[in-house]
This record gives sequence, C-alpha cells and structure tokens, in this order.
Amino acid sequence: MIRKAAIKQAVILCGGLGTRLRPLTNHLPKPMVIVNGRPFLHNLLEQLSGQGLSHFVLLIGYFGEKVSEYFGDGSQFGWSISYSMGPVEWDTGRRVWEARDYLEAQFLLLYSDNFIQFNVLKLMKLYQKLATPISLILAPKLNGNIKVLEDGRIEAYDKNRNGEGFDFVEVGYMIIERDKVLRDFPNYQDFPDFSFSMVLQKMAQQQKIAGLIVRDAYHSISDPDRLALMNDYLTPKKILLIDRDGTINEKAPRGDYIKCWDEFKWIPETRHALIKLSAVGFKFIVITNQAGIARKMIKPEALEDIHRKMIADLASVGVEVLKVYMCPDHWDENSFMRKPAPGMFFMAAKEFNLRMDRCLYVGDDERDCIAAENAGCGMVYLNGDDKPPKLQEFPSSFFMAKTLQDSIHHITDTYDEWESRV
Repeated sequence: MIRKAAIKQAVILCGGLGTRLRPLTNHLPKPMVIVNGRPFLHNLLEQLSGQGLSHFVLLIGYFGEKVSEYFGDGSQFGWSISYSMGPVEWDTGRRVWEARDYLEAQFLLLYSDNFIQFNVLKLMKLYQKLATPISLILAPKLNGNIKVLEDGRIEAYDKNRNGEGFDFVEVGYMIIERDKVLRDFPNYQDFPDFSFSMVLQKMAQQQKIAGLIVRDAYHSISDPDRLALMNDYLTPKKILLIDRDGTINEKAPRGDYIKCWDEFKWIPETRHALIKLSAVGFKFIVITNQAGIARKMIKPEALEDIHRKMIADLASVGVEVLKVYMCPDHWDENSFMRKPAPGMFFMAAKEFNLRMDRCLYVGDDERDCIAAENAGCGMVYLNGDDKPPKLQEFPSSFFMAKTLQDSIHHITDTYDEWESRV
C-alpha cells in the first residue's frame, strides 16, 4: 500500500564533489556511487516514490550529466524528473536559489547522501500543526547541532556544535514552504555562494523550523565505512519479526503469564509455518512484552530458560531465531521499549542493520499493529475473528489472517517483491 502524501515534489541536492569517497568519485558524482547493485540516488528516489512522491528536481553539478543520462526524464521509472544544473563551486543554498523557478509552493528537500526511514504524512502533520516554513527530520546525536523544544520547534541551530542541549542533528528530508523560506535567504550580494545551513541557522533563531524526531538509525554514504554499512542496510534480508504470546505459543489466562517451559504450548499452525518459511530462507526475531517480570510474577532466569528452550526446539527443526527482544517493564512505566512503543524494533534494526520498511511484524494484538506503525514496518495481524483492529493509522503494509500458516504466501510474496526492486 502506497501512502498518499499531500506533497508531491522532492528536490534533491546532488552537486557535491564527494571528496571523502575518492577514488570512487574521481569521475562519478557521489549520489551515483553504486549501492547494492545500482546508484544510491535510485534507492533514494524509490523510497520517496513508495510514499507517493513522483515529481523530482535534481540539483546537479559535479559530473551532473551522468545523473541525467541514467535517469532521463524519469518516465521509465514512472516518475517525472527535472534538472537544475550549476557549477561545481555552487554551495547548497545557491543551488536551491537558482532552482527557484522549478519549485512548487511546498516541496521536500533532501541531501543525496543520507537515508533514513521516515513517514511523510507524519512530517506533514507537524508542518501543518506548527505552521513553520520548514519542518525537517531530526536524529538524536551527542554533540549535535540542534536544540529542540518540547513542542517540536527548533530553538537553536549551530553548525559549529557548541554549547549544551544540542542533542540532535538534521538529516534532510525537510518540507519547505517556498516563498517564506526563499525570502529569508542571505543577502545575495554579500553571499553569492552560501550553504543552506546558513538559512537553517537564521530561521532557527526566529523559531521558524520544526523538527520531527526519528529514533531509528540513519545512514549515509559520505565515506567508505558508511558506504559499506549502507550497502548492507539496503541489501534485502529475509528476516521476519514476530510476537510471542498468542502468536508463537498459546497465551496464559488473562492476568497471568507463562512462567516455565512446561506451561509453554506451541500454536501448531505457527510452528508449521515457521518451518515452511525457514525452508525458503527466512530467519526470525522475536519481539515480546513480558511485564510479568516487573509484576514479580515470573523470575528473569525462568523467562531466559523458556526462550533458550524455545530457540533450541525450533533449531531442531531447522528454524533459526536470531534473537529474542524482551521488555520486562510494567505498562505504567511509559517505557520506550514496551510495545506499542518501537524501542525494541529499533534495537533489532541497529543490531542487524535492518531496514524497517522492508520487514514485516507478525502479532495477534492491536498493540502489535500500533507498534509496527510506530516502527515503520509492515504488519501481519493474526485474528481468528476476522475483525480488523480499531486503529487510527494502519501500518504501511497490512495483512490480516487467522493463522501464520494462512499468511505464508503473503509473507513470501512481499519479501520477494521487495527483493525484486534491487
């Protein structure tokens, strides 16, 4: 399911030299460096296309003809692509200014070397709520360059990263209100070439920028080490995320917990499905809430024993569980790790370098669906009553079935389709 965004145009800064990637960029612009078998920029545009954007303006400079030769007008990919070409010497602010005749009233501005999982609809909601001329994506980082207020307004931007409270960095993916932002550009006579960061710094001082915090890891191709990590990140992985109680095993009575291995009863359809999925290359990560520990109804060592025996039992029939992520917190603790919060998903994403929008999560509870939406992954909702969950927002990919066995074709087809895009 493609999310429909109110904003249709994305503008990507593609003109830099990419000096830290030499010799790869000796005769190639940085966004055209090959990642997972094709130019990185192709992966970036496809991500945007998956969220409903289809009109792209590429601000090219260094070896820009290699960008236009590859993409053309974009029609072969189902997109519309225009180009604004400028000298290598132009900085990012100058490139945006010179492309002003191409820009729609609102557009998404991106750098061509960053990739982060984002939800354009959530970014649009922040933009509309706070009515700021710029709304952008923030990532947590020690010694960052941005200080943000509780409501999402950016209090200060310091490219030199001085002072306390600068706990975030902007990674691009910013909604721009063209007329209000362009009029705040630096005096063109004084700064014939200027960085877009100068615009951000000026507008932050006036609290005209809002930031949407994304806690999933962001990636970059800015140097060889990060390029290698990006290559792995964008490589398709057949890893299925799955809940435990009510999905893998039968639930305990309401208010109780599975307290020992003797109480653990497999759901036969799930076990059979895991075996079949393993036969076609799938591996699994279990993500489960276990508040029984906080409530002192189950001992941590007993839970570890259950999971150790569950993993071993599945291994005996060829099913590989890579890891079990378990949150022991009470529901009153407002824990970022406890579903429906996405903390455990982001831990798995970091440890296994997973792209969450290329993963499905299997669960049997409405909170599982909300967790999947919060994490940005798709959802397989197991519900024997055939009743859809009562959600305000559904995960980007949503499928409902009675059992995991009934979901096998959907799961394999979804992962195959993701892999075919490479």
